[in-house]
Amino acid sequence: MSSSPVEERSRAGRESAARVALVEATAQIMLDEGYAAATSRRVAAKAGVKSALVHYYFPTMDDLFVEVVRTRAEMNLQRQREALSDDEPLHALWRISSEHDARLWMEIMALANHRKAIRSEIAAYADRFRDVEESVVTLALRSHGADMAAFPPVVLSMIVAILPRMVVLEQHLGITRGHAEATAFVEQYLDRFELRKESRSDP
Repeated sequence: MSSSPVEERSRAGRESAARVALVEATAQIMLDEGYAAATSRRVAAKAGVKSALVHYYFPTMDDLFVEVVRTRAEMNLQRQREALSDDEPLHALWRISSEHDARLWMEIMALANHRKAIRSEIAAYADRFRDVEESVVTLALRSHGADMAAFPPVVLSMIVAILPRMVVLEQHLGITRGHAEATAFVEQYLDRFELRKESRSDP
């Protein structure tokens, strides 16, 4: 006896929820304990499902790791695109790089050193990240009349996007030397290119 459309939709919804839970559980374990701790049993326990479901949705752990990369990469791409319409796109990009998944991306990069599939997936997204980041920076510099020969957008976009991630990684290792100074230095230039709202409101 075939299932009704309502039953099919309900089952599809449950399967989708279980799949999402596995991906999020994997990301959380990687963040909390490192990628080596993300075994199929640990992921299933974290997601609250039977361990057999891990390999039902993801035949290999590489498949699961790749899905973590894709899911988080798409989220970051969406945040970067939203920065294009922000009143202060450079500051928005700086916050995104500082606050969203920075530690997880460092763990993913470490995993990529040992997993070719992950390395290929990161490389596929890298150009997309850089395109959006450079667009954000180009828009901000152009709209504020900055000298783009002195401040090439491709270089500034790398500084704004990569420096915060390195700071997060070093802080996780207990290293803080130069962080405050480097952050203040970059933010000084961001403020220079984008007058802060409080400054614009002054008479």
